[in-house]
Amino acid sequence: MVENQDRYNFYWEIYDVLLQGNSALDSNTFFGQIFSQQQAEDFLKGYGFEGDNPVELSELFGIFQESLQFIKRYFLKEGNPEGLDLAIPGEIYQIVDIKDLFTMPSRGVVEPSQYEMSLWATIILKVMHTILHADKDLRYRYFSTIQTQIFDSFYRYIHRDEEGHLFLKSSEDQVPLQEFETKARKSRDSIIIKLLHKKENVAEELFDRIGLRLITKTKFDALRAIKFLYDHHVIMIHNITTSRSFNSLIDMQKFRELYESHMEKVDINQMPEEDYLQLMEQLCEDSELPERQRKHNRYSAVDYKAIHFTGRQLIKYTNPFFKNFTKVRELAKERAEEDELAQRLMNLDTSTLAKDVRFFYSFEVQVTDVQSHQTNTLGEASHAEYKKNQLRAAMLRVFKPLIEFKNLNP
Repeated sequence: MVENQDRYNFYWEIYDVLLQGNSALDSNTFFGQIFSQQQAEDFLKGYGFEGDNPVELSELFGIFQESLQFIKRYFLKEGNPEGLDLAIPGEIYQIVDIKDLFTMPSRGVVEPSQYEMSLWATIILKVMHTILHADKDLRYRYFSTIQTQIFDSFYRYIHRDEEGHLFLKSSEDQVPLQEFETKARKSRDSIIIKLLHKKENVAEELFDRIGLRLITKTKFDALRAIKFLYDHHVIMIHNITTSRSFNSLIDMQKFRELYESHMEKVDINQMPEEDYLQLMEQLCEDSELPERQRKHNRYSAVDYKAIHFTGRQLIKYTNPFFKNFTKVRELAKERAEEDELAQRLMNLDTSTLAKDVRFFYSFEVQVTDVQSHQTNTLGEASHAEYKKNQLRAAMLRVFKPLIEFKNLNP
């Protein structure tokens, strides 16, 4: 006879996450089987919180309260006309010990009458988990420095002439631009919504907190702009995140075939530059990608045309505290023999203080031509529609078990 059969129970969803690449956010048993306060404490300790530390529990309770407001603001009709016609149960608002929330999802396992409540608790815990990941990205404190260093690497080549025309320009080359845009810092709520529909569901995998858009006059200029950025080491192909390269603007294989075919027939050295540029632009127009072959974000419209790639830049951050502390120690050294406080300052171990911090940070670049950009910003391809689709996807993902349980048609 098998004793203590629980030791051999298979948690299939856990294996799906660990072995099959599924997301924990899509699991029904998101926080496992937690029936008691002690089990809740054990879980929190494994997660990274001390379940008996009142300060850390208070932080979690604050995130719990924020999660309720977030859900109401974006996912329910009381805050979003296109949200679900549901209301958070009153029992949730009565929670005073955050550990009670962690035991709620397991109630439905043994008490069928508590199943709906267990689904609500799981939804709230998923949002809490996502907020924690959004807030605990250590690099976020360096964001101003990160943004400045990445943008400056582009700005040094952005020039506007006396007539107001914009260029990517160096002493050797220039590419006309229609516009150059930088993305403002993504709002915290936008980050949370994006994480809620991402498979990975972790803040370190957000690649577009810093974004730049180059809008060129023509499609051929879009290719020239990319070449310019490469030639001047603004983008390093060695630091490109290849899985995040998307192109819905030009069929590069077709363009290459057309280019090589034409170059066999003409002497480029004898061709006026204006004629050459017209030919290249025509080849680009003839190399439009069929809709079925376009790679694009699943929340973007099918007529969206652009080139996207994600680079990484080595960020260098100098710790201002280290510089100031060094000055204080120099003053302390002068009076260390007669001043106990100065002696203590001199004896402090500074080996753990980092003078400089260096790390790679991702940034997203979009390149498109002005005609495609105009199409991208109309109708279903607009950014507002994109965000709307993203929000709906996050809502349906988080609420899926409850929607199915209540047989809703959102």
